[in-house]
Amino acid sequence: MAVRRPLRIALVVVLALVLFCGGWLIGRLGIGAVVDPESLSGAERQFAERMRDVTLVGSFSVAGFEDRAPRPDRYKIVSVEKVGDDLWRFNAQCCGVNGAVPFVVPMRFHGDTPMIMMTETSLPGMGTFSARVFFYGDRYAGTWQHGKDGGHMWGRIEKNSRAR
Repeated sequence: MAVRRPLRIALVVVLALVLFCGGWLIGRLGIGAVVDPESLSGAERQFAERMRDVTLVGSFSVAGFEDRAPRPDRYKIVSVEKVGDDLWRFNAQCCGVNGAVPFVVPMRFHGDTPMIMMTETSLPGMGTFSARVFFYGDRYAGTWQHGKDGGHMWGRIEKNSRAR
């Protein structure tokens, strides 16, 4: 009997810790709650609609290797949703996973131009990145940094019915 009580207390503490950590992780990743679409500004709403079922088709370069041809780059985006003040969730098909993988990134709007503004941002399973990527019309462009490697990226935003 003397052993059961400490065991129960330990179990309750572990359970509370797991619930706290799980809640913190869900909050940090922005998984779950989406900002009410009615509260979005016109530019935010237009961006969310524009980025539904698209593929970013473009190229990227690596600093120090500018003499080499740019490498092809593709990102299939299922949807984009605002999940916080300056946090947006990109639901992307990637990484060999069936279905969409959520990536929550900081993004700000400058007038009608949305820009991903990551500084040493950890993306689960991918590592830590810094990037500035802006979207305008049917194009995107920006810079990226992943550890000691970095460069530029650019391309078109294509509806998946037209994406190749």
